[in-house]
Amino acid sequence: MSVQERKERERAGRERLIVATARELAEQQGWDAVTTRRLAERIEYSQPVLYSHFRGKREIIGAVALEGAAELAAGVRAATAAADGPRERVYALARAYLDFAARNPAVYDALFQLDGGLAYAQEDTPEPLKDAFAALLESLAEVAGDGVHPGVFTETFWAALHGLATLTRARRLPPEDTERRVELLVDRLSMV
Repeated sequence: MSVQERKERERAGRERLIVATARELAEQQGWDAVTTRRLAERIEYSQPVLYSHFRGKREIIGAVALEGAAELAAGVRAATAAADGPRERVYALARAYLDFAARNPAVYDALFQLDGGLAYAQEDTPEPLKDAFAALLESLAEVAGDGVHPGVFTETFWAALHGLATLTRARRLPPEDTERRVELLVDRLSMV
């Protein structure tokens, strides 16, 4: 291994450490607790080292969001692959999505609430975000119904899931009725 390869590997390792530390701190104490000073202290590197990887908190939020998008896509695909039939896949998708949002509130915020400097639904949208949407589309396209654009249906279903996740987390909806809401969403919006 060349010196350059070793340096690149070390740099990638530091970058993963910064993202993992930011994510951990945000999940424990919220995104307001994530500052470059605190991150530098926690990873035991200077702030200039941190800035050599990310220009600031916004880019760190974006990196956490991209990591979260990949995890969300993998979780949705795993859940839907284990389900039999279109309705069961859509239900599994909804549960996987809501479970991800509940288990990873800071990551979910990085994905959908905070400004991580990422482009959504555009040509320059990063691949992990496109793949997360594709994971939803894969199961939802088959239940969109005749004459309904699968992408628009997926956006609408996703918006409903996002509303359920956000409102439940904010305690605007009682969590004990989540299963009934998911059943209603799947039954009313899916053409199965």
